Amino acid sequence: MSQIQQGMALLIAAFHKYSGKEGDKSTLTKGELKDLLNAELGVIFGKCEDKAALDKIFKDLDSNADGAVDFQEYVTLVACITMLCNDSFKKSK
Repeated sequence: MSQIQQGMALLIAAFHKYSGKEGDKSTLTKGELKDLLNAELGVIFGKCEDKAALDKIFKDLDSNADGAVDFQEYVTLVACITMLCNDSFKKSK
């Protein structure tokens, strides 16, 4: 498998590791999103204990306002974070 295919498989696996713990297996609830952010992106986000910040992240991600973060919304988050990390990496060179 190529590195990009491995990355895609890891993104999918991470989503499904947290989705469905509180209900629908195809979406993330606010609690599941918090667990994912803390466990998988804690180094970038810090521990996500600020309820107002978590509410804002969740609201911004939930583009269709259905009260859950689906896979497409999750991938959008990961893509945006990846772009920010890339910009930061380029500046530090």
